[in-house]
Amino acid sequence: MRDSTGLYPCVRTDAAGSGVVSAAGAVLLIDTIGAAGLDRALSTALSPWRTPTAVHEPAKVLLDLAVSLAVGGDCLADIAVLRQAPEVFGPVASDPTVSRLISTLAGDAGTALAAIDAARAAARARVWAQAGGHAPDHGADHRRPLLVDIDATLVTAHSDKEQATPTFKSGFGHHPLTAFVDHGQAGTGEPVAMLLRRGNAGSNTAADHITVIRCALKQLPADNQQGHRSGRSVLIRVDGAGSTHELLDWLTARRLSYSVGFGLPEHTPELLAKIPTSAWTPALDADGQLRDGAWVAELTGLLNLASWPAGMRVIARAERPHPGAQLRITDHDGNRVTAFATNTAPGGPGAQIAELELRHRRRARCEDRIRAAKDTGLQNLPLHGFDQNRIWCAIVQLACELIAWTQMLAFADHPARRWEPKRLRLRLFSTAGRLARHARQSVMHLAAGQHWTDLVLAGRTAISTIAARPG
Repeated sequence: MRDSTGLYPCVRTDAAGSGVVSAAGAVLLIDTIGAAGLDRALSTALSPWRTPTAVHEPAKVLLDLAVSLAVGGDCLADIAVLRQAPEVFGPVASDPTVSRLISTLAGDAGTALAAIDAARAAARARVWAQAGGHAPDHGADHRRPLLVDIDATLVTAHSDKEQATPTFKSGFGHHPLTAFVDHGQAGTGEPVAMLLRRGNAGSNTAADHITVIRCALKQLPADNQQGHRSGRSVLIRVDGAGSTHELLDWLTARRLSYSVGFGLPEHTPELLAKIPTSAWTPALDADGQLRDGAWVAELTGLLNLASWPAGMRVIARAERPHPGAQLRITDHDGNRVTAFATNTAPGGPGAQIAELELRHRRRARCEDRIRAAKDTGLQNLPLHGFDQNRIWCAIVQLACELIAWTQMLAFADHPARRWEPKRLRLRLFSTAGRLARHARQSVMHLAAGQHWTDLVLAGRTAISTIAARPG
């Protein structure tokens, strides 16, 4: 290095380094794969697609792709990041081998996706059991249900892809419908279902919602001896797109709890005028404190709900509109009015209408989960074939789950549990290291004094401790 008159020092570079790993922090993800048993489960599930002369297992190729997405990749070719460090990530398949595998799996997409989903479910059950009190289903019952959020998003296609069509927002691409388990205020979330659809697919198509919820329920670890999770201990949250008779009838028939957006009739102002001022309860903010300028009230007795499922309640929220916002015909007395429907019965802890409204409003966290998924490979479907992109969506889910499980196991009591992928990559996964051999073992030397080195080491220790527990 020589002196510089600029703001930064001048550093000479060369290509003489050896044993350098640019994404050494990704060993956290490798540790999570082992702790979850995902490698073994996926290897067994994909054994029908393993040829006798194959050098690379299909499971290893998919996991490598998932890790490459978790550290910031967005296409098949980004697996090259792992190929540069075989001492850490093992043998990594070539680009042609990766492409052939994706095409092979896409040739029997339904069976392949079912196999991948089975492996994911087995790994999820193991991770949640290891996480104990930090798992999202810990203590879940009808009073404090496990939260599953359903939402759709648009994925733009920048080239002609199979089943890419014009979207309702005048774009062009696909319209996948997703389901995420919400980890609550203390964590993030993990995907449990993703249905790839044409760009012109409807937002409130009940059949698609039912398909996604079925897939999501299969991913949830069982909480009883019958091998399934009991109904009311799972709450399905959907925005207004879920407010259809068919979906709510289906949820009710399966005794699932629900909280869905509800469209109010045009004569809503007349109904609201009948509610005395004393019936309005102050709403709560995101921290559970009283929210100034917002109120909630129950409308169940004022609406004709005869055609809707028994036990359904409708709760309205009125709040002062933001400056410049235009009121709708259903708004009242200068306030913006929205509503949601739920089958949570009144009474008991957490069942007050202000708490139920806050619970429903927190469904917006699903949009954060979708944004994180788009930052982990969902932003641009890279393949032409529709079934190929269905396989890609499964890989995206694997990548998002690896990140969420790593946070759950390694950083349960640290703010990193809530970090989004971009911050994890910048601070942890991109940590560089230097490989060395000592006592017939490979040792990764991380930078001493680097701000996040201790957190990476603490995370690895936490995961290895959990994985070493009996059972």
